[in-house]
Amino acid sequence: MKLTCLALLVFAAAAHADVKMESIALPMRDGVKLSTDVYRDDAVAKAPVVLMRTPYDKAKAKGNAERFAKAGYVAVMQDCRGTHASEGVLAPYNNEGQDGFDTIEWITRQPWCSGSVGTIGASYVGAVQWQVAVENPPALAAMVPQATWSSFYRNLYLGGAVRLQLIAGWIASNTPKPDGVTPADMNDALMRLPLSNVDEAIGWPMPWLDAYLTHPQPDGFWTRLELTSRLPDLKLPVLHMVGYYDFFSRESVSNFMVMQKQARDPKTRAQQRLVLGPWDHGTIGKTKVAEVDFGAEAAADVFALQLDWFDRHLKQDAAAQAQPFAPVHYFSMGDNVWRDAQTWPPEGFTSTSFHLHSDGKANSSKGSGRLTREEPKSNEASDTFRADPANPVPACPVTEARPIKAVVWGPVDQTALEERDDVLVYSSEVLAEPLSFAGNIEAKLHVSTDTPDADWAVKLVDVRPDGFAQNLATGILRGRYRDSLMKPELMKPGQVYEIAVDLGPCAATIAKGHQLRVDICGSLFPLYDRNPNTSEGIFGSKTAIANEQVHHRAGALSRIVLPVK
Repeated sequence: MKLTCLALLVFAAAAHADVKMESIALPMRDGVKLSTDVYRDDAVAKAPVVLMRTPYDKAKAKGNAERFAKAGYVAVMQDCRGTHASEGVLAPYNNEGQDGFDTIEWITRQPWCSGSVGTIGASYVGAVQWQVAVENPPALAAMVPQATWSSFYRNLYLGGAVRLQLIAGWIASNTPKPDGVTPADMNDALMRLPLSNVDEAIGWPMPWLDAYLTHPQPDGFWTRLELTSRLPDLKLPVLHMVGYYDFFSRESVSNFMVMQKQARDPKTRAQQRLVLGPWDHGTIGKTKVAEVDFGAEAAADVFALQLDWFDRHLKQDAAAQAQPFAPVHYFSMGDNVWRDAQTWPPEGFTSTSFHLHSDGKANSSKGSGRLTREEPKSNEASDTFRADPANPVPACPVTEARPIKAVVWGPVDQTALEERDDVLVYSSEVLAEPLSFAGNIEAKLHVSTDTPDADWAVKLVDVRPDGFAQNLATGILRGRYRDSLMKPELMKPGQVYEIAVDLGPCAATIAKGHQLRVDICGSLFPLYDRNPNTSEGIFGSKTAIANEQVHHRAGALSRIVLPVK
């Protein structure tokens, strides 16, 4: 994805702009002052404003701020409440909507503001954009939220399992550590039970971590940060960006789908764009992600995309608006090409089931697990694996350079995990023709267990001729939440249940000579917490080994459902 000609011309014309920065202590409605840096060219009397509010040190955004100022904007960078040079105390997301509103209101009173404001940023810095948007500041005219949420519960939980490594690491890094305290090794701390005491295992009290971990259902605790139902009321052009391997992929894609299909304002529905790449949370726009290089085509110039969006909607630039854009621009992994579509999921793909088969011995890649489009023709024996909370299956292979605390979300060779007996492996024949799919992936399984609860973790894998097994999409479901997140129900030992595991958005082409594979196990640790497999819940410390079964027979079909071209 290259810079547009328009963007290149803007850069050339503004190459000698004299950008100056002024730092201001900006008071909020309660008197707390937030450190705010304003970047502008004195030669520009009035301009639209690009705002970024961050807890990660606004000074790190200096380079991008200066680029926006040179492109004819005023750039405003602000440290969130309780972070870096700002006053107050950081209570994650607690004040961001109000503080954002107050900041935009102040901006619009400044003589250098032309009256319109756009916002940028990823992750926390993306979420604060949705938070201020639902406060409806009149001057907010466009947004570019990357890899973020509109429902904080869905940010932290998937299928009832919590993103443990993510939230424990983030809260530990953003909660003051008492003097003299040495943090425990995260490898050990993340194994601590009960889960409600993880902060003590790390080394000091973290009230926000305790609160998030002890509310595993989307109840009233999360209401203030449940914004999704309010998105259709917004009248905002939004450029949504995220990667398939990002833990926010479902949330960001869902935000786009809500705005494009449910916005009450027809013009707003037409002003949504989704850029969906092969990235994880830290590699948006890059070509190398974990152990896979997707090639030069995977690169995206994030700044150029932002600039084009703001030129269209803040400057109302005629040349920018004359250039059409596809509502969805998505990357297909494997053939490594960008494709355009009008919607997500893209049209022209058909939901197709790939069924699990075996003779009851699908354990490990050496087992008899097979994957075909045909349904089982006989009552095949079910497959069984042991899920031991004391020896959880890691989310990706652990190496000396990548300990358990450092497991990653991105694509990593799964071969070592597929050698474990507590992983079921189902592989297709070597493909005689390429297989292309794009959309939201789902596994529909018939399962049972001998414990009151258990997890089912599912991976979709592309196996190359050299044996490299690349994870494409991943999902997890906690058994007690199989029917409802709000009303969990324990499992009856031995009873067979049909469950649906969401593997998220994905687009790929499995090349001729490769194999399609499905892996199933009982954990993705520590990206998600371990299930103790008992009835005790979040405050319990007892564990049980679960003998989990996957059934594939007439009347109890287990399959992966792909949207196939």
